Formats: sequence, C-alpha cells, structure tokens
Amino acid sequence: MSKKLILILIFAIVSILNSFGQGKDIWYAFSNESTNLIGFKDKNGVVKIQPKFNEMTSVIKFDNIIAVIEDTIGKGNSYYLTKTGKIVGKNSLYYYDNTNDCESEGFIRFRDHKSSKVGMLNRTGTVVIPAIYDDLSVVQNGLIIGLKGAEKKFFNIDKYKNSEDYYWDGGQQILMDTLNNTLVENCTTNQFLNLYSLKKANTPDLDPIRVAFLGKDGSYYSFIDYEKEFKQWITNTIEKGVTLETLMDSAFETITWDTKKSWGKTKKEKLITDNFTLLKNNLFEIVQPSTEYFISSDGLNSITYDGEAFEKYFNNCGASKEWKYPKMSLNINHYDNKKLVQNSYGFLRTDEGYQLINLSIHSDELK
Repeated sequence: MSKKLILILIFAIVSILNSFGQGKDIWYAFSNESTNLIGFKDKNGVVKIQPKFNEMTSVIKFDNIIAVIEDTIGKGNSYYLTKTGKIVGKNSLYYYDNTNDCESEGFIRFRDHKSSKVGMLNRTGTVVIPAIYDDLSVVQNGLIIGLKGAEKKFFNIDKYKNSEDYYWDGGQQILMDTLNNTLVENCTTNQFLNLYSLKKANTPDLDPIRVAFLGKDGSYYSFIDYEKEFKQWITNTIEKGVTLETLMDSAFETITWDTKKSWGKTKKEKLITDNFTLLKNNLFEIVQPSTEYFISSDGLNSITYDGEAFEKYFNNCGASKEWKYPKMSLNINHYDNKKLVQNSYGFLRTDEGYQLINLSIHSDELK
C-alpha cells in the first residue's frame, strides 16, 4: 500500500471520528434570569456562548448551525451561527409558521432578503443549494423537495396583507440531493411522502402504498405514501381481529385521552384493559361499508408530549419531526340527532411501527 493511500485512509478515519465527536458535543440553550437573553452551555454546564440572543431565537439544542437573533442597540441583528463561531447569512433567516428554521441532518434553510427565494446552508455555513427556489423542504434522508414557479397566496388578503400566513399555489416540485443534483425534475404531488423509504429501480414499484417518479437518469424513485401505508396497516390489523394483545402491542406506553373535562394521560395497560371491548367495537366500524371516516396527519405537540420518551420526535427547536414521525389520526363520524360527532384515534409512526398515542371517544362509557 502506497504512503499516499495510507495518508488518505488516515485522513478519512480522522474526519469520521471528528464528525462523530461533533455530533455528540451538543450545546444547550439557557436564559439569563434578569435579561431573558439566551446563551449556550455544554453538557457539563460550561458556558460556551454568553447570553446575547433574544427570545425569538427558538433553538433548544445546538448541534452544528443555528439561526439566531441578537439585540444590537435596540435593533434585531439576525444571522446563522456555526459551532466554530462563523457568522453567515446576515438578515437572511428562513421562517416557517413564524418560527426560525432548525438544522436537519446538518443543513438549514435561508431566504435571500433581496429575491425572497430560498436556499440551503450546510453545517459549516457554506451555501450548498443556491437561493433560487420559492421554497424548500427540510433535508430528509439526504433529499430535498424544491418548489419553483409557484404563486404566494394569503389566506385572507385583507386581514393579512403584511403577514406570513400564506400558502403556495401551483408550481413545480423538484427532488434533489444535498449536492444540488436534480434527481427528479417533476415530482409534483399533494401526497404526504416518506422520503426515508426511497427505492430506486428500473421499473415503477407496483406496491399500492408507494408513489413512483421517473428520474433524470431513467430510473424510478419511489416512496411510501404515509396515508396509504397507515390505511393499509389499520385495515389489515382490524380485519385480522383486534385482541387485547394486538392492541397493547400497537400502543404507546402512555396514552393521552379526552376525559370530557380535560386531556389526561393513562398507562396503556389500564386504559386498554378497562376499555377493550369499547375500543375494539369502535375500531371495527371502519371495515363496515356504511361507516364514514377519514384519515388526517399532523405532528406531536411538545407541550402535551414532553419528557425523555418523546425527545426523538422533535427537532432541536422543539418542533415536531412530522416528516419522519407523523401522527396519523383515524376520525370516525357519527351523528347524534343529526349533530356530527367524531371518535378520533391518533397513531404515532415510530421506529417500531404505528402506535396508539391519543384518543377522543364521545361516549360516557370510556373509563
């Protein structure tokens, strides 16, 4: 083996170890009690950045790069900050739902303040996707969906003329990687796709829960549709016969439920055992042709679902990672004296499969 090759191998190993070490070196936000300004400490409580960012800085954990807002003589000074102290993208923060963007897989979005277009920075603050898109998804499995040619529309143009309460209409969705390579030129769809389920093949995948797109290289890129996957799973589970054991296996350790007075939390063993017959009969309704129901999706609420058991389901800013761990809700319609009421079952998609995590049943029988 040549000396040059040995050096290359050593450099590669050191780089991997360094990147692994950086990933473990997380800094945590803390607040100055007198000023309410935010700074960062390491896991040992050593202050790495003195409090100087205002409360609009929504970061909880600092991995590699964060969006911050610093008060400077009464004026907000916003920028992206890396672990090495590098400042980039001044006054170019990307906002979604009035919240700063958060790092995902070592990447973070920015918005060019002149063009209003969106691009992507990597963990070192280098532009890896230029700001030429109307919008970009967060990085998921090393993939990004970009939007071009869309029209920004406001939900209520009279009420929200200067608001960020808008949506994109039309346009073309493009699938790309983090090296800015376009993989699929047109993957426009309204379906909720699992980008972590990527399969690449010479022919379209015929699995009924997958959606396939023809790529630039002639290959087909297919992904699981979350809604189709959940509908297939819940239907198959019910048709096979719901038992106490299967329902227990398909439930989170603690279930949040509507107690009619407020939302409460109960261990799954007690809630399911005490209400098994009611739950089984209600779920069985969806395989009956006359039943009216629909499936919806959202993410977890960090206020309701807090604690160590839920940490992995939220990003470093405390927002739900619904693109990877969506909560699929099964909503069954009933009519009481012509008044619509709904029984709702929320199933969180976990690494172990879908698990019942919350429910709301309009019945006095629920214990």
